[in-house]
Amino acid sequence: MKHKLTSIYKRLYSFFGKQYWWPGETAFEVIIGAILTQNTNWSNVQKAIAALKKNKLLSAGKINKLPPQKLAKLIKSAGYYNIKAVRIKNFLKFFFDNYDANVKNMSKGNLAYLRKQLLSVNGIGPETADSILLYALNKPVFVVDAYTKRVLLRHNLIKENADYHEVQNIFMQNLKHDIKLFNEYHALLVKLGKDFCRKNNPRCEICPLEEYK
Repeated sequence: MKHKLTSIYKRLYSFFGKQYWWPGETAFEVIIGAILTQNTNWSNVQKAIAALKKNKLLSAGKINKLPPQKLAKLIKSAGYYNIKAVRIKNFLKFFFDNYDANVKNMSKGNLAYLRKQLLSVNGIGPETADSILLYALNKPVFVVDAYTKRVLLRHNLIKENADYHEVQNIFMQNLKHDIKLFNEYHALLVKLGKDFCRKNNPRCEICPLEEYK
C-alpha cells in the first residue's frame, strides 16, 4: 500500500504540478472557508468570503458581533447559509472561550486534543475539523473528502462501505506524517476528482492514473 500511495502521489504531482491549496490570506480565512465549503463547491465559497471582505468583516471579532441573520445574508452564496451562519457562530464561541480567538494560541495544542475539541463543536465533522487542523493550524493529519473516497474506490484501494477514518488511516499508516505532503496529496486528489475522476462521466481513458487500475 505504501508503494501504491507513493506512486500515485508522484504521478499526480508530475501531471498537475503544485496546487497551492488551501487558498486564503490568513489562517482565520482558511477556517471560515473550511466551514463554508460544506456541501458546496469552492467557487460559491469564494463569493461568500469576498462578501465578508468587501464589508471588512473577515475577522473573528467582527463576525462574532454580527447577528446570525446578517451573517447568513453575507454568506448566502455558499448555500445552507442559515445553518452555516450558526456553525460559524458555534465555532467562534469555542474559539473565544478556549483560545481568545488567537490562531497562534490554538496552533500550540496537541493534534489529538485539538481534533477532539473541534469535533465537539456543533456543526463541525471530521472533514471540516481535519481541514482546519491541516490547513489553518499546520497539523499533520490527512483530510478525506468525497474525491478521495471516489478515487481510492475506483482503484480498488478501499471498499465501498469504508468510513472516514478507515480511509484516513490508509494514508496516516502508510505515509510519513508530513504537513506539506498531506496538504499537496489531498489537493492533487481533489484536482483529479474534479477534472478526471468525476462522479458522472469520468474520463478514465485519459486519466493520469489509468495504469493503476
